Amino acid sequence: MDKKMELLLSWGKYAVLICGLAGLFICAGQMAIGRKNRSTFAADGATGIPWVLGGLSLAVSAASIVGVFFSK
Repeated sequence: MDKKMELLLSWGKYAVLICGLAGLFICAGQMAIGRKNRSTFAADGATGIPWVLGGLSLAVSAASIVGVFFSK
């Protein structure tokens, strides 16, 4: 069970990292597109960055915490 749980956690962690990278690209795209005449679109992109970084840090720390409980 230990190896299967470790594999599941590693897949989940990498999936979240890929989604987080996509989220950062989306925020950057919103900021670039909204640069001219669409300031609210750029502001939405800028306010999304802390949420993406918070989600990434939560996922990385959760994977470590769960790994401690399943490793014996």
